[in-house]
Amino acid sequence: MTDYVIAPPTVPSVAVAGSTARFPVRRIFCVGRNYAAHTREMGFEPEREPPFFFSKPADAVIDSGRVMAYSRDTTELHHEIELVAAIGREAIDVSAADALSYVWGYAAGIDFTRRDHQFKARDSGRPWDLGKGFDESAPCGPLRPAKPGEDPATGRIWLSVNGVVKQDGDLSEMIWKLPEIIAILSHSFELKPGDLIYSGTPAGIGPVKPGDVIAGGVEGYGDLSLTIGPAK
Repeated sequence: MTDYVIAPPTVPSVAVAGSTARFPVRRIFCVGRNYAAHTREMGFEPEREPPFFFSKPADAVIDSGRVMAYSRDTTELHHEIELVAAIGREAIDVSAADALSYVWGYAAGIDFTRRDHQFKARDSGRPWDLGKGFDESAPCGPLRPAKPGEDPATGRIWLSVNGVVKQDGDLSEMIWKLPEIIAILSHSFELKPGDLIYSGTPAGIGPVKPGDVIAGGVEGYGDLSLTIGPAK
């Protein structure tokens, strides 16, 4: 038994639909600007250039149904609904044709963003960590185990704030499809069981405030909800 000088942190995890077991989270990868309309609303043209990625800490993940504290040190906390893929076995240099066989399950998730920090970093050519990798910034609904041969290539993806739909798109609008995303990541990283991939957001991103009730989902792959609480 290893003797640690401080108590080791709890293993981050997400719920599994229909089970009391949980899926341990190792790393969180996110894809930037992967829907054409969202790319335009961010001020760029949606060309099929190589995708880019950023990360969140594993303990940024929180369950659906929670009260999420409004993030400290921001006045522009924005929602971004995404399809999440959970990797179930080691994936190194895999092909797009085989990539989905490495997925354990799927869920709906939200990439919360401190937009003021993201834009400051973007405009000065600095990393996005303060804008993306903060506490409770990666809510994730219960994972639904993947079915053999399943390909989440189409399906409605949506998010509402206080009952008003703000984001409403389709998985078919992804610039880089999920099998391609997994394959490309597997050439730069040794993907391992427990890695989560947030695959990009459709247009309609916007701010939330304390008291807002958020709901969202991906057709066929689950829903999630949460309430924005006061800042800690």
